[in-house]
Amino acid sequence: MAKKVVASLQKGEGRGFAKVIKMVKSPKSGAYSFKEEIVPNEGVKDFFAKK
Repeated sequence: MAKKVVASLQKGEGRGFAKVIKMVKSPKSGAYSFKEEIVPNEGVKDFFAKK
């Protein structure tokens, strides 16, 4: 599934977007999970700034 997303981002219409992945630690168990989103290039810093 991820290959389709990456392939579609390499075409002309998807160049304004980026797939971002952030590692988030659970406060209860201490385990890590990953949060993935496709955001506009202007929103990448905002994605990593929010908790």
